[in-house]
Amino acid sequence: MVFDVFGTVVDWRTGVAGEFERVGTRVGVQADWLGLTTAWRSRYPPTLLRVVSGEVPWRSLDALHRMMLDEVLTEHDLTEFTDTDRAELVNAWHRLSPWPDSRDGLSQLRETHITATLSNGSTALLIHLARAGRLPLDTILSAELIHSYKPDPKVYLMAAELLEVSPPRLLMTACHLEDLRAAADAGLRTAYIPRPLEWGPGHPVPPVPDWVDLTATDIPDLARRLAP
Repeated sequence: MVFDVFGTVVDWRTGVAGEFERVGTRVGVQADWLGLTTAWRSRYPPTLLRVVSGEVPWRSLDALHRMMLDEVLTEHDLTEFTDTDRAELVNAWHRLSPWPDSRDGLSQLRETHITATLSNGSTALLIHLARAGRLPLDTILSAELIHSYKPDPKVYLMAAELLEVSPPRLLMTACHLEDLRAAADAGLRTAYIPRPLEWGPGHPVPPVPDWVDLTATDIPDLARRLAP
């Protein structure tokens, strides 16, 4: 089993918005921190697709996060943030808290399944999240290993190759349907965890499509459904 991390295993929205508020207060800025967090994250998919398409050269997710952050702060005329402040905000993605069910659910799954990340986060970032959140995983897999990003099919096939299983024997778990669709197109099985809080206030949860193999309310529920 491989897991998407941002949104599926950890709560990025609350963590990043909190760091924005903390750093912003320190530099004397008042702003809609949740809105800025959403604006920063909204640049994530199109930016990664530009890398996957070859339009821009590969660079680490930290570097891409910094580029996207600079764009958002310029757009909102928030020039008070220094390079040090911006680096601290980028590093906020290394310090996110897991969802309340993640640790117990992963522990249950690890009793019967091999568990790993499959994330666009760098290897170092994922290690930091796993250690801080005490997430019980067998290994850390990052798209960084092949200098690409999901939804590039090579990322999913890399995971199958490294874990020495055929793609249909590998279950991709995520709260993002575009991630699962790309995994399914690469031959993997898919598990959908909707995560209502992932989408922000007032945003509807995407409905379950008929091509998803399995749907669970959270990770412990997924463990129950996969129990031998």
